[in-house]
Formats: sequence, C-alpha cells, structure tokens
Amino acid sequence: MQGGSLRFLQVKASRCREAVVARMARRALKLVSLAAASSGFYLYSSKYLDPNDFGAVRVGRAIATTAVITYDYLTSLRSVPYGSQEYAYLKSQVHLRSAERLRDLCCANRGTFIKVGQHLGALDYLLPEEYTRTLKILHSQAPQSSMQEIEQVIREDLGKEIKELFVSFEDTPLGAASLAQVHKAVLQDGRTVAVKVQHPKVQAQSAKDILLMEILLLTVKQIFPDFEFMWLVDEAKKNLPLELDFLNEGRNAEKVAHMLKDFDFLKVPRIYWELSTRRVLLMEFVEGGQVNDRAYMERNSIDVNEISRNLGKLYSEMIFVNGFIHCDPHPGNVLVRKCPATGKAHIILLDHGLYQDVEIRTNAAAYLPQINQLLNNVPRQMLLLLKTNDLLRGIESALHTRASASSFLNMSRCCIRAVSTYQRSKSHSLYRKAKISLLEALSLWQINLYELFLRLKGSRLGNWVIAFLSRMHHSPY
Repeated sequence: MQGGSLRFLQVKASRCREAVVARMARRALKLVSLAAASSGFYLYSSKYLDPNDFGAVRVGRAIATTAVITYDYLTSLRSVPYGSQEYAYLKSQVHLRSAERLRDLCCANRGTFIKVGQHLGALDYLLPEEYTRTLKILHSQAPQSSMQEIEQVIREDLGKEIKELFVSFEDTPLGAASLAQVHKAVLQDGRTVAVKVQHPKVQAQSAKDILLMEILLLTVKQIFPDFEFMWLVDEAKKNLPLELDFLNEGRNAEKVAHMLKDFDFLKVPRIYWELSTRRVLLMEFVEGGQVNDRAYMERNSIDVNEISRNLGKLYSEMIFVNGFIHCDPHPGNVLVRKCPATGKAHIILLDHGLYQDVEIRTNAAAYLPQINQLLNNVPRQMLLLLKTNDLLRGIESALHTRASASSFLNMSRCCIRAVSTYQRSKSHSLYRKAKISLLEALSLWQINLYELFLRLKGSRLGNWVIAFLSRMHHSPY
C-alpha cells in the first residue's frame, strides 16, 4: 500500500513537472512572438531599413535560434534527476547543441553578432566550456567585403577612387575582422600603408542588431530568471560606437604610443590623418609574425624569453601604472619583428579601437578580496585583467617560456610600484613616505633576486650546480 502511494506521488509529481514545462514552453513561444512583432515594427518603421541587409529572414533567424535553444533547455533535462551523472551528461550535450546553434547564427548574421560571439568565446571564467570552445572559431570566421564594397566606402569617405589615391592596392585583405578588414597599399608618394576599411553595412546594422539582441535576451530572462547576461547588451551599446569610429582608434594609438614612449621595444604604427575618416584608417605598414609564433621567432633569431618579458612589462604598465588598457589583446593584434635598422626585437601593437580606463592603479589592494567571489560577481575591469592574463599565459605556453615566470614578475613589479605610489600620495609624514619607499625597494630587490635564481636554474650552469648539490646531498660520505 505504501509502495502504491509512493508510485502515485511520483507520477503526480512527474505530471506536474510536465505541466510546468508545457506552460513555460507556451510562454516562451508567446514572448518570442511578441519579440518578433516588436522587432518587425521597429525595423519596418525605421528610415534606415534595407530589407536586403536586415529583413525578416535576418530577424527571424535570430528569433528562431533563441526559441529552439530555449525549448531545448526547458525539455531535455525534465525527466532526469537533478545532480545525477546522467543529468550532467545531458546538460553538457544541451550546452554543445546550443553553442553550435549560436555559432551558426553569428556566422549567418555576421557583423555585430560575430563581435558579440567572439566576446562570449573569451569568457572562459563564466561560460561552460562547450560554449567557449565552440564560439572561439568565430575569430577565424569573420566576414569579408568585396572589392566593390571597399571601393564604395573609400569613394564615399575620401571622395576619390582607389586608383587616384594609391599606386597599388592589394585586393586580398591582410586580415578580416567582424567590423572591418585591412588591405596593404602604396601611396602616390611611395609610402607603404595598411588601409583599414569598415564593412559597409555594419554602421547601419549595429543599432538594429543591438536592439534585437536586447529583446531576445529580455525574453530569455523572463523564462530563466537566473540568466544574467544582460550586461552583454550594455557593453555592446557602450563599446560598439567607439569601435566603429576609426578616428577614435587613431587617437588611442597615438595616446598609448606617447604614454609608453620609454619602451624602445614597442612599435605602434603611425596614423596618416590626412586620409583617415570614421570608416577608413590609414596606418604605417609594419610587418611581423604573431606573438605566439615560436617558429617565426626562431627563423628570425628573436629571443622568445625577451619577448615574453617585454610583453609582461607592456601590459603590466598599462594595467597598473597608466590605467589605460588595450582591450583586444589576442595574438593577431600583437606582432613581433626584428627591427631592420637596429636589429632589436620589437613588439607591434595593433587594433586600438577599444581601450578601458580602470581604477586598478589606485585601488589595486581593494580588488584582491573580490578574486574569491570571481564567479559570482566579476567587475568588468577584473574580467579584462583575466582576459589579458590568459593572453600572457597562452603566449608563454606557445613560446615555452612559462618556467621563467617573466610576466608574473613584471606584473608584480608594477603592482608594487602602483601601490607604493598610491600610499605615498595619501601620506603626509616624511617618515612614513621614506618607510614606504624603503619597503618598495626591498620588495623589488626580492623580486630581482628571485628572477636571477630562476634564470640560473634554467641555465646549463644552474642545472650543473643543482645536479652537483643533489649528488652531494645523497652521498653516503
């Protein structure tokens, strides 16, 4: 009798769950329909509407993908006990299917969708591994504009044809990104330049894309109250206008070049303002290999350990001393070369469209307790630090320089300098300032001593000494 009652309760609970899921599914469809109607009304009432670029197919594709992903999460896990091994397996499969659908949507809609997808692919600390692994492919799936479209943008912005401005202009781009692509060209006066040209449809589509994403994310938020990714839309609203203004990128490039002028290993391409607009940016052409390409460095006799150390100095200085951070530090935007004139190794910093002012340089100590709550509450500045940290770790891994810990050591130096500078600025006592300076010097000396130890340890002499001491320690005499 007791077993029958238990079975009755289980069946009743199962039916209740199915009823709840059915109601939620109907609610999802209703909200998606509302989103479609709202989006359609906005788009077809907009004077900037181009049906060929952002019509019912483009909007419908985004809505349909969101609906399918939502339904998959609502239904696939309903009959499996929460927390079980089977639940974990099925959840992973739902994550993977959803990530693949999201990737396909970004590739189809392009532009802003690819930009946001790339951003999601970099959130290793926040998103399931199935999402980040699948979406990372978007870095190599950027759209490419035709030469006719490139000519149109240059004609509209510079008022001349390509053949009037350049002696030569390579049809095949050096690289294509979500918002623009870069071509190598030679000016009439013989200067070799890199011409960054914005995809012609991005400006018109970006505002509509963001609105559509906002509606869809609000819809998902209504169904899954714990869904906390509305900040993506906020970030896109704030950052996209900056990234789409190439004059802003040029100003950032000049600012960081001046700020870090004492680093003789850093090369920031010069901007040619006379031929630059909001959609076209002309820069000095600087050739080099990607910063994680060890084979390139070996072929060109570039010291990988020196590059690793200098990269750590560069980003540590930006983060902790200047508080002005390059926000897209993936290897494609950081090149290396051997300077033809001096023979020194240069780090070339590209793509200055988005920089972040952070308060780390004056509030470094205040951020440390938040590390323990990283997954629950991640400040945007800390997220940037983690992204930069991942870049440095990935490059060190590719160059096999992690044992030297150079980027950690350089970051530690900059942290000590920044905190000491802040403490001195808040102190009115000469004795206290002297004590802070003494402790700063002592801490920097300890880091230098540890770095020397690591270098000796990694050298042949160091290995010989360690082996000799080890034999002496194990000797019976």
